[in-house]
Amino acid sequence: MRRAAALLFSTLAAKPKPKPSLRYLTRLLTGAPSLHRPPRPTLFPICPFRSVQTVPDAAPAPLPSPRRRRRKDELADLEETFESASTTDDILAAFRSLEASLDPADKRLGLACLKVGQHLDSIGSEDHEEVLRFGLRALNILDADGGSRISVAMALHMAGSASYNLKRFNDSLGFLNRANRIISSLEADGSGCEFDVRPVSHAVQLQLANVMTAMGRREEALANLRRCLDLKVSILEPNSRELGIAHRDLAEAYAAVLNFKEALPLCWKALEIHLSQLGQNSVEVAHDRRLLGVIYTGLEEHEKALEQNQLSQKIMKSWGMGGPDLLHAEIDAANIHIALGKYDEAINTLRGVVQQTDKESVTRVLVFISMAKTLCNQKKFPDAKRCLEVSRGILEKKESQSPAQVADAYMEISTLYESMNDFETAMSLLKTTLAMVEKIPQEQHVEGNVSAKIGWLLLLTGKVTQAIPYLESAAERMKESFGPKHFGVGYIYNNLGAAYMEMDRPQSAAQMFAIAKDIMDVSLGPHHADSIQTCQSLANAYSAMGSYTLALEFQQQVVDAWGSHGSSAKDELKEAARLLEELKKKAFGKLSEVFQEALSLDSLPSKNDSVASKDTQH
Repeated sequence: MRRAAALLFSTLAAKPKPKPSLRYLTRLLTGAPSLHRPPRPTLFPICPFRSVQTVPDAAPAPLPSPRRRRRKDELADLEETFESASTTDDILAAFRSLEASLDPADKRLGLACLKVGQHLDSIGSEDHEEVLRFGLRALNILDADGGSRISVAMALHMAGSASYNLKRFNDSLGFLNRANRIISSLEADGSGCEFDVRPVSHAVQLQLANVMTAMGRREEALANLRRCLDLKVSILEPNSRELGIAHRDLAEAYAAVLNFKEALPLCWKALEIHLSQLGQNSVEVAHDRRLLGVIYTGLEEHEKALEQNQLSQKIMKSWGMGGPDLLHAEIDAANIHIALGKYDEAINTLRGVVQQTDKESVTRVLVFISMAKTLCNQKKFPDAKRCLEVSRGILEKKESQSPAQVADAYMEISTLYESMNDFETAMSLLKTTLAMVEKIPQEQHVEGNVSAKIGWLLLLTGKVTQAIPYLESAAERMKESFGPKHFGVGYIYNNLGAAYMEMDRPQSAAQMFAIAKDIMDVSLGPHHADSIQTCQSLANAYSAMGSYTLALEFQQQVVDAWGSHGSSAKDELKEAARLLEELKKKAFGKLSEVFQEALSLDSLPSKNDSVASKDTQH
């Protein structure tokens, strides 16, 4: 994300800078960067600060005294020295001199604080507290007495960025949300400044996306990233290389949350731009094609995935590119071969890759995990476990260094142990993973996924009451990260329904299945196999409750849905139709019982009949 922002701001410069800055926004205050600069560069722009007047027009002021002229010239020299300073030491020294000559509430001092803070941030200073101090000082000065709204937004952005680096995410969100409101109002009314606010807006949106991701709110982060792309489309040249990268970055963000349908057209757009601008053998095209391979794998279109992966590798090899990019592309290819059932090809690819990896590297871990996956599919479980033991040995040494990366690997390893029915080892790994990711706010989505897997394994091994808290926690975490209609949330509610059915609580189960069905119908479609199965579970729950009218309604939906699959779902349709007939018999039997009971009640003598009979006897 930082790279994407740097590319954006570099395109706005009139001529190349030695180090294009990600957040060096003060330069934008001088207007469009292509405008001619005056001989003496200055931080303090014509718009909006120097043109601000706080008193009505008056008669021309008398000429200043020689002493005042000297002071004004000295201050101008200090400003020029500050503006021309380029190294950190020079900037700080010039700032101290300028600070001593200005009133503490002078707007120019606020802008100077803004420049120093942005410089420290742009060079990657580790002293985030100092950056924050400059940001807050700039904010206090510029925000007083109705200061320029855009300069206030810049100060808020800097304070938000520093707070993010200090992991004070709530503070960061507060600063950035206010900056966003200011910019939105400027965009809405088109007033307040003569220059383009879109680059500032982009910087704020990008930082908001970082904060949302860090807080585990990935669905909201995607909305910010989408806004970033819209801004870049409006700013950058059509079909520029940077615009292609922007589309690919957003595609990658969608793929990271498993939303491959949204990712696919974005990645194709990136490829289209890069092909037209750079040709079919460019490095950017290689990166686009590799991501397309990942996306097609997620969509289970493995032949297309393999085609894109091979094209990507071909370009990288033609450029002599080695290292992690090519190795990961080869591992991707091996995993696609596994998905296609081409196990020999996968093994051969992995053997070639493992010889190019360091013995303690994470890349080597990925190779052995893929090797174990192949062996699991071939039912060679002892060999698969040996590969996983090698992987775990490397990962254990990296738990403190790269907890998020290790957690992802542990999850994949646990899945392989589960496939070999080694539930105890799978559970142990998942609990280790959960303890790791609970300490990392930005891994909340992983925490939800791990809790869901633990709940599923407990359910699978008959520990139903222990499973429910994990599944409930997983549902909340996943909703916060991906939104309430994500298909992963649907699967968790489906498992909760299964747990309640095992506990003989069909009413609670029906509630969970109904929620799961609503989510899956939206996210997967009502005719997806998993959506149909959830509908079947809902029919079963209503049947167990004796609510045959509702059970028949949902069972009919199951029959219709399998019927839409044609001959490929012949067996499923046959079973669904059998269950429908069975339900009809149960419903008819229930109706007969009710009817018989009503008849028997009608045949009983009423109280009036009894009195009349007695009267007759008398």
